Amino acid sequence: MPRSLQRWLPRTAYSVYILSMSIRHGLLALLEHGPRYGSQLRSEFESRTGATWPLNVGQVYTTLNRLERDGMVAQSGEDEAGHALYAITDTGRSELRSWFETPVDRSSPPRDELAIKLAMAVGAPGVDIRAVIQSQRHHTVNAMQDYTRLKAQALAAIESGGSQERDDVAWLLVLEQLIFQTEAEARWLDHCEVRLIRLAAAAGRETGTAAPPAPVTQAPAAAAGPRRPRPD
Repeated sequence: MPRSLQRWLPRTAYSVYILSMSIRHGLLALLEHGPRYGSQLRSEFESRTGATWPLNVGQVYTTLNRLERDGMVAQSGEDEAGHALYAITDTGRSELRSWFETPVDRSSPPRDELAIKLAMAVGAPGVDIRAVIQSQRHHTVNAMQDYTRLKAQALAAIESGGSQERDDVAWLLVLEQLIFQTEAEARWLDHCEVRLIRLAAAAGRETGTAAPPAPVTQAPAAAAGPRRPRPD
């Protein structure tokens, strides 16, 4: 991704997904293209992912040391500037091939802060859960629109041929995943609000009291375009 685009990337809760992304396999995939040194691997990793999941050099070298311990990489001399180079081994290639061929495990999903927040808000004293939902929806829709703008820029860069096409295609795939994810979150928040209204109405019928009316909320201004942007 062109560096000029990185400043537009929203720093949202989606950075938590670095926990489920394998840095070690990402580094192995980059080393498959030839020996690299630590800061070079960091730069290439961030270029492929648009710095969505930033790494620091310490993380890279800690991971390289573990890969070397496990026989998946080996030191391969130095470059002209004196940087220590690392190369993937046959064991590392076998591990990388297995990673690409094995589906990502979804049986133990990572903790989701938003889901936990809403679960804790149910019945919490002094908390208006629907206000929490509406605030989050506004933020989520704004993030989705930011990602959609970045997608348009990435597509333009690919079509112009004026940048590294491989990195731009990789960045485009990451962006589209983020767009689909924020779209799903917005739909889930809509569902949560409808669910709460229906439950309140049912409780009101049982007790003979009217459920509070649904507040009239103004949709975010930026959402006036396509209702739910979808990757093409």
